[in-house]
Amino acid sequence: MLRRWIAYIKSWFKSASEQVMDPEIEIQSSIDEAKARDQALRNQAAKVIAHKTQLNSQIERGADSAGEAKEMAKQALLKAEEAKTAGDEAGVAKWTQAAQSLAMKLQAAENNLASLKNQYETAVTQAEKAKEAVQSNAMKVQELSARRLEMLGSIEQAKMQEAVNNAVQSMSTSIADEGPNLDAIEDKIERRKAEAMAKAELHEATPEGAEDELRRAVNMTEADSKLDELRAELGL
Repeated sequence: MLRRWIAYIKSWFKSASEQVMDPEIEIQSSIDEAKARDQALRNQAAKVIAHKTQLNSQIERGADSAGEAKEMAKQALLKAEEAKTAGDEAGVAKWTQAAQSLAMKLQAAENNLASLKNQYETAVTQAEKAKEAVQSNAMKVQELSARRLEMLGSIEQAKMQEAVNNAVQSMSTSIADEGPNLDAIEDKIERRKAEAMAKAELHEATPEGAEDELRRAVNMTEADSKLDELRAELGL
């Protein structure tokens, strides 16, 4: 039961962390980790290649040592043969013993050289594999870098779209909630018109309203008479 709770807590923490983390930071973190692994792989590959180079140098020295021992062994044999021809038994023993010692040294040098060559063949294979691994990983890092640029572009596009969405939502909210209510304004206008018409009807029903109506009628009659005079003057 405790393990289940621990697993649940870990899963929840991971999910919460993924929601909180900035995608740009996550992308850069992935690139940094890939570059760190690439550098570590390059360091290991360099050690493998350096080992091959060291073996090559050891082989060259081993070959020189074996060659020198072989030549010296030959010289010792020649010296022993000369001593034998001269009847110098002590010289024969001396140079024969020297030749034997040099022959053992030559055998050891040749054995070491053969071992070094076997190691070198293995090192060559390992070095080639190391180079291939570095090249392959370098391609992966380049691919990650290219994807990083693509993903960053997508993030910027997403940010722009979110900003546009927020602006449109804000505009819609302003129009719906904060803008003028046309229906209310229309009702207000109709109410004012009705009130004005009601006042006019009430005014006409009063003595003052009757006087005003009579005055307008007189004025209209006078105006019509004045127009008749003007028509007569004009001969119309």
